[in-house]
Amino acid sequence: MSMNQLTKEITTLMYPHAALIVYKTEQDDRYFLELRRIGDDGRMESGSPVTTEFMKSLVHNFSANYHVTPCGRIPARLLACDTRMGSERYVWYNPPQKHMMFFKGNLGIENAEYHLPGIIYDAGAHGMRIYAYKGKIPTERTPLYAAPFFNVSGAGVCLGNAELKRPSNPTFENLLEYWEKIFWLTEFSHLGSRGNPTKSNLVLVTKAARNAPFCLDELKPLDNLKLKDILK
Repeated sequence: MSMNQLTKEITTLMYPHAALIVYKTEQDDRYFLELRRIGDDGRMESGSPVTTEFMKSLVHNFSANYHVTPCGRIPARLLACDTRMGSERYVWYNPPQKHMMFFKGNLGIENAEYHLPGIIYDAGAHGMRIYAYKGKIPTERTPLYAAPFFNVSGAGVCLGNAELKRPSNPTFENLLEYWEKIFWLTEFSHLGSRGNPTKSNLVLVTKAARNAPFCLDELKPLDNLKLKDILK
């Protein structure tokens, strides 16, 4: 944003337009939204139910200002997405490849590129889950395995020390890259609460993948899950 644009944003006067009052039942999670217009004298007028048109306008304006909805070409590796605010979710995969990994010194593993199995990411408003799979391109019937990494419990990821700024005007591609960087730039430091995710010692499994393809026999099935189960 240029200095002139920034100055215009700061000096633009805004006036109270309406107030939203949220009612909630005590017994369950039913809500009712009441809209009260603000009159010229600054007082709230009588209440009325919120209209769909008003909420669409409000959400559209918020989305436009904060640029949270991705756009652009859909990457072939994106399997599913939900761009609705509050329900945001993206599921995608990386085929088997080498990737740079960083480790805390206490693990005794060198920071370097390591061979990986296929990886499926599930990220969004809920945080991040991650899975491993066998083969190059997953299908709906592809079994899912525990991701063979530290900082992962089952499929849940402990996102630690990587500080990244979300793309201000995201495309689908750079949004997936943003989530991947959050995971891969975090130092691996500890086993997750469900213990060793591989059949052998994870430290030895990781070191063996430095100069040879990842041993797929080390992958542990994860609750009999298949890809179709997480695409629901």
